[in-house]
Amino acid sequence: MEFEVRGGSFGYPGENEILKNISFTAGPGSAVTILGPNGAGKTTLLRCMLGFLPWSSGQTLLDGKDLQQIPSSELWKKVAYVPQAKVLAFPGTCFDMVLLGRSAYLPLFGVPGKRDMEAAMRAMERAGITRLADRNCGQISGGELQLVLIARALAAEPGMLILDEPETGLDFRNQLIIMNLIERLCEEEGLTAILNTHYPEHAVSMNGQTLLLKHDGSYLFGDTAKILTPENMREAFGVEVLMREELIDGKHYTSLIPLSVL
Repeated sequence: MEFEVRGGSFGYPGENEILKNISFTAGPGSAVTILGPNGAGKTTLLRCMLGFLPWSSGQTLLDGKDLQQIPSSELWKKVAYVPQAKVLAFPGTCFDMVLLGRSAYLPLFGVPGKRDMEAAMRAMERAGITRLADRNCGQISGGELQLVLIARALAAEPGMLILDEPETGLDFRNQLIIMNLIERLCEEEGLTAILNTHYPEHAVSMNGQTLLLKHDGSYLFGDTAKILTPENMREAFGVEVLMREELIDGKHYTSLIPLSVL
């Protein structure tokens, strides 16, 4: 599955455009991280990409077809959206929550069947959370809830995940669990993932591509190693950054050390 934004621009009424002529492509098995300072339009970009907000110009394409021309019943079988985990007033179990991911396959007022139940349980297995199946959604941690929301998205058996800051607000361990899961889904199962993040080091760890937004509406896009340089970080965030590489057990790791605010 190939996802493309072509010449996308957006501005709220009465305000200057915050996204200007953005173009990028995400192919099967690839991970694209969206980075930028607060107010640069990261979440707005996701909303425009998915059609929740209308582009003022430009378009989103899925396998070469304009997203606006794809019926929602078909779109949400191909693309799944994972919002930020927040406190939920949901009375059911985690399995019930994951089962909601099958909604695109059910007719109006339809009841989930055996295939839907099996797909929901497979999704929980892929996310490594079968132990939570019978737990109440309101009685689990933030990290567990984020994994439940990812499993809900996976229950739709999509070819693509779009995630809005999936690791924000989580502790160090849960951040690593979430990022490792996304990376595994891309590398081993061929899913396409696009995610917003506040953490440049998470973008580096994904070893994919990065879309770096700037306050003036411009952007950079390409291989993460070429985009997240000290020079580009200085320009986008106004922060002096030192980057170091370490070779541990045959694998390269890059750390970003913020030195000073410019």
